[in-house]
Amino acid sequence: MSLENEIAVYARELPKLIPQSGRFVLIHGDEVVDTFPDYKAALRAGYEKFGLEPFLVKMIQAVEQVHCFTRDLSPCRI
Repeated sequence: MSLENEIAVYARELPKLIPQSGRFVLIHGDEVVDTFPDYKAALRAGYEKFGLEPFLVKMIQAVEQVHCFTRDLSPCRI
């Protein structure tokens, strides 16, 4: 189960969502359901409306932050 469709909807709708930057958008299928002031509220609404069906909650940002992760880490020794 991937969220490729929901991510494409986000990219398509981003120009309309930019005025709400910093809020969180709830997307299900091809539909932008609503925006919310915080992640928790958007996630709660997603589970209430769609249960275990896939949905996307994403912060609205004009410029995406880049996150870098590596698997080349030494084990933590305590």
